[in-house]
Amino acid sequence: MALVDLVMPKLGESIMEATVLKWHKNVGDSVKMDETVLEIATDKVDSEVPSTAAGVIEEILYNVNDVVPIGKAIARIRTAAADAPISQPVISTPAQEATSQNIQEAVVVESTHTKAETVRPQTGSIAANRFYSPLVLNIAASEGVSMSELEAIPGTGNEGRVTKKDILQYVTDRKSGIKKVDVKPQAAEMIIPLAKVEQEKTASSSSSAITTYTGNVEVIEMDRMRKLIAEHMVRSKHTSPHVTSFTEADVTNLVQWRDKVKKDFEKREGTKITFTPLFIEAIVRCIKKFPLINCSLDGDKIIVKKDINIGMATALPSGNLIVPVIKNADQLNLVGLTKQVNTLADNSRNGKLKADDTTGGTFTLTNVGTFGSLMGTPIINQPQVAILAVGAIKKRPVVIETPNGDSIAIRHMMYLSMSYDHRIVDGSLGATFLTAVAKELENFDSKREY
Repeated sequence: MALVDLVMPKLGESIMEATVLKWHKNVGDSVKMDETVLEIATDKVDSEVPSTAAGVIEEILYNVNDVVPIGKAIARIRTAAADAPISQPVISTPAQEATSQNIQEAVVVESTHTKAETVRPQTGSIAANRFYSPLVLNIAASEGVSMSELEAIPGTGNEGRVTKKDILQYVTDRKSGIKKVDVKPQAAEMIIPLAKVEQEKTASSSSSAITTYTGNVEVIEMDRMRKLIAEHMVRSKHTSPHVTSFTEADVTNLVQWRDKVKKDFEKREGTKITFTPLFIEAIVRCIKKFPLINCSLDGDKIIVKKDINIGMATALPSGNLIVPVIKNADQLNLVGLTKQVNTLADNSRNGKLKADDTTGGTFTLTNVGTFGSLMGTPIINQPQVAILAVGAIKKRPVVIETPNGDSIAIRHMMYLSMSYDHRIVDGSLGATFLTAVAKELENFDSKREY
């Protein structure tokens, strides 16, 4: 007999932790190799964790809704193999090990409603070894928060971890001149009135909790994905100063070409051709001309991405939104783009996306015209610096130039809008790139082969 650790697997680039959604096995249940043991969720996608050994579940280390770092053991399986290793190594960074062993509670609240209540923050020597998520470090870098300041922030997360809410509240208080508690390694424990902590906690919340309702209302609890979307949207607006530029394009040639080839395309390739791969093709060509659009910001460093990975915002049957990514879109022809678009869209709607399918995006396209909208002001998908929205294609009478002079004709017209991060992309670059995409679509070769 031997014990084998089932560890939280690596789920994709930049994903550092996952939440336990559901256990399919209980202690004492037998499990086969590669059989699903539990379901987990990240801020990108849900996934299943298969067993890495055959045997019996000896111990479950985390409960439903617990957040588990990547590489940590989540369960132990007793196997029948005599020569099996006692335990597979658990992958963890020194910072994560310090988190699990040394960090104490950041705030201890003894909750009663009839007597004075106090909170004791952790000492600086413990805070100095805390693990910080990439999100917290990114916010700290963008707001100029030094590591010594970060270590002094009392964390309200699991095991005293500094959460996004904590760092944002610290930045808000610093800008408003509110002095925070200075926690030093040699300082003794200090007592903070619970009322003050509760006041700060309320102030840091994006919206105050409503406890009473008037009129004829229905209260609907946000599901997990909607909460994540809301959090990401607020973070993006907080991180990037958004500017949106608009233009329109005459896409008559593109529309007529698609109408002409779509039946033959589906018969030949076994999949339908939509407008999305045609839009992505135009975007990729323009990114090659303006590579600064395809970048991210790391503190005061601009990281220009050589890979062109296009995210496409996809609506789910639940009403939520997810952004699967077409990797190396510049290396695909139109047929390859079409198949990637359709496969990712189908997998999104059927809940079959893998964690890696939603990571690594460098630029995002959203088709607001799918639901009839003429244009939109999309929110940047962090850590990217731009997102382009295409509106509904409408027939309109427009003035066109001909060899015989101006005339009015019925054309297929579409509005395009692009939101971009003004820290990196100025109006000249943003508007020039957007206009270039419109020109690519207008100059579509109606005689081309696919």
